[in-house]
Amino acid sequence: VQLQASGGGLVQAGGSLRLSCAASERTSSTRYIGWFRQVLGKEREFVAAVGWMSGHTYYADSVKGRFTISKDNAKNEVYLQMTSLKPEDTAVYFCAVHSGILSSLRSLLSKNWGQGTLVTVSS
Repeated sequence: VQLQASGGGLVQAGGSLRLSCAASERTSSTRYIGWFRQVLGKEREFVAAVGWMSGHTYYADSVKGRFTISKDNAKNEVYLQMTSLKPEDTAVYFCAVHSGILSSLRSLLSKNWGQGTLVTVSS
């Protein structure tokens, strides 16, 4: 599965951005799809994910209430609507397909990664 992320950019604190991730296909192993982010020198961290079939959503505590993940199964696309952005949200955001079990969803295991898109939030 090829993943293409887009929508990053520069925004002021308090602003909003919408990231998109287009998947080339959906296979039986595509159980969840979501977003991680990484700051240079730090480990990649979980942001949000959604179950492809269930539609259940999962969020990191740091973004809960500010970010919303959604999907369009017909288009094989996932979106991350980010609001009330903070400078600490600045990172490269990666979309990923998770083919593992739910308990490893927030880890780096069992992931098929797309390229990242840079989000910069200025103070």
